[in-house]
Amino acid sequence: MRKEIDITSWSRKDHYNFFKGFEEPFFGVTVEIDCEKAYNHCKTNNESFFLYYLYQSLNAANQVDPFRYRIVEDEVYEYDSVHASPTINRPDGTFGFAYMDFQPTFDVFKIAAKTEIDLVQASSGLTPAASGANVIHYSSIPWLKFTSLSHARSFKFKDSCPKISFGKLVNNKMPVSIHVHHALMDGKSVGEFVAIFQDLMNAN
Repeated sequence: MRKEIDITSWSRKDHYNFFKGFEEPFFGVTVEIDCEKAYNHCKTNNESFFLYYLYQSLNAANQVDPFRYRIVEDEVYEYDSVHASPTINRPDGTFGFAYMDFQPTFDVFKIAAKTEIDLVQASSGLTPAASGANVIHYSSIPWLKFTSLSHARSFKFKDSCPKISFGKLVNNKMPVSIHVHHALMDGKSVGEFVAIFQDLMNAN
């Protein structure tokens, strides 16, 4: 479900109108997340660390309203929830796109997510995810401890979905790149997301 935001009375009206026409309206930051408690929790309980941090980042995003805003045909909508569209690596070195619904708990999320991973890894090509605007584009680059990151983009393709990338875990710290549409949010919202994500990763 989604509801339309009345742009004429929206507090971000001027910001939206200013940034929406930019050739590159996304801005990005790279932060470091402390994963010690989350990693030890996953190791102790034989859980997938990838699925765990993916879920907790999605959980955090759903708690920050602007991460659920999307531009659809020049209108702004707020979705009740947003879901994950991650890249899944295959043994042959390629990757495919997946789609994973957000769930109220990790235990429920991981069941369908594992099935989706198996499907993508058993397929070939990009296998485009069956999803719409209410997703976050995720990718993992576990071979690199990066300090910045850029994305390949087609500027002809209308896109307002956040893009979150995870890097190599080193000394229990993981780099996380966050790119968001500036017409929909500012640094304050990204800061709120990072704080909630870190709290969720520290919860165990």
